[in-house]
Amino acid sequence: MSYVTANQPDGTPTWVDLGIPDLERAMEFYGALFGWEFRVGPAAAGHYTTCLLSGRPVAAIVPNPDPEATTFWWSVYFATADCDRTTQRVTDAGGTVVEGPVDVMEQGRMALVRDPAGAQFGLWQGRRHIGAEIVNEPGSLVRNDLVTPAPGVARAFYPAVFDFTLDGNDDLPDLDFTFLRRPDGHEIGGILGSPDAPASGWVTTFEVADTDVAVDRARAAGGSAGEVDEMVYGRLATITDPFGAEFSVIARAAGPVDGTGR
Repeated sequence: MSYVTANQPDGTPTWVDLGIPDLERAMEFYGALFGWEFRVGPAAAGHYTTCLLSGRPVAAIVPNPDPEATTFWWSVYFATADCDRTTQRVTDAGGTVVEGPVDVMEQGRMALVRDPAGAQFGLWQGRRHIGAEIVNEPGSLVRNDLVTPAPGVARAFYPAVFDFTLDGNDDLPDLDFTFLRRPDGHEIGGILGSPDAPASGWVTTFEVADTDVAVDRARAAGGSAGEVDEMVYGRLATITDPFGAEFSVIARAAGPVDGTGR
């Protein structure tokens, strides 16, 4: 297992969560898909429910507080050693603050922000909660990529906030895709320019042992899935949960294909 035991370097995708209208239904679906177990938080914490893999936190789901919400998505949080400082860098680079920075009890400090292209993401300064404790393994987070109709704006913003470097991708010459790398050279994700994208958003990808099996499980549990795509990095599919939240799953090809930081 790829265990994480300390806060990740700045800019690393460290946590994902999902607001949904039916907590019990969500636990049924994601438990059947990934084999997750769940630790339901108290009502005072909005029933924030931690998803566990081998007893360790890998993600969270929570009832959406907006009864009229019709759109749901997995939110990604990037690690930061100083949430207030990184939030200031967001605004300095042309982004906006949606919420925070604010302390989350003794767990950490967080903010929700939006980049100039319109994509929302979170910042997480871990204290007692460091983020996902298993990554790059079946049933856990493996990567996040930004899909946007305004890639130029995004490619200027994220290096300004996190000191990322940009790197082209010769493996996918037909796509407008740029890798994002931490200052130490580790790939944390990428930016996909897509003129047809209706909006900018971060796509969450979970690793699975077998993409075809995961697709069958998702459909049997009440979700839907697109066709499996064989690509240079592995077998990829887009899955939609019973509430309409989309995410990807991949069974990675053998070889040194980067996942999220560790």
